[in-house]
Amino acid sequence: MTSEQSALVIGASGGIGAAVTARLEASGRYAAVHALSRSGTGFDLEDEASIAAAAARLDGGPAPALVFVATGVLHHGFEPERSWRALDPEHLLRDYRINAVGPALVAKHFLPLLPRDRRSVFAALSARVGSIGDNRLGGWHSYRASKAALNMILRNLAVETGRTHPQAVVAGLHPGTVDTGLSAPFQRGVKPEKLFTAAHSAERLLAVLDGLTPADSGGVFAWDGARVPA
Repeated sequence: MTSEQSALVIGASGGIGAAVTARLEASGRYAAVHALSRSGTGFDLEDEASIAAAAARLDGGPAPALVFVATGVLHHGFEPERSWRALDPEHLLRDYRINAVGPALVAKHFLPLLPRDRRSVFAALSARVGSIGDNRLGGWHSYRASKAALNMILRNLAVETGRTHPQAVVAGLHPGTVDTGLSAPFQRGVKPEKLFTAAHSAERLLAVLDGLTPADSGGVFAWDGARVPA
């Protein structure tokens, strides 16, 4: 039976976002599952006005028990840097805008819609390479740094949200290597059992979120539930 709560997926036209949306819709847990994307609804992560307008449309309906930000960029016009010699200001800024600033603005406008009297979750796709403590290889400067910035934003959100929404969970998610357009150029050498379908990734990530408590808020968690080092 559906409850009087909703779920929201940002980036619902991407591989993981579409799979998460489909799984949420099939679960029957929500009165509504809102799927937002640039291609489907004109929602633009780089346009705060479109984010604010989307939040305004949801305000007054069933409160979102889950906000899942499934956006991100790795290549598309820029190759991940193998060396500091390849650093480019436009590449850095582009990755920060989409991977860190965008999710932060989603939080700005959607966190106020979360219910205060029960559990809720705000989650965003991060990446293990955004871990400072786990970085042994270097390179991929723009992507790593933007995901590290996202992880800090999520930690800040967790601290602040915990004061007003004591049952809320804010978390980053590392989905592993998923067979999508984002990872397609970098799948060589990935063992078959480590290359996940989007459907499998969605199943695992939602299961991880179901197992988190407010004590976990602010952390980043891999598809298998393991905490990713800060």
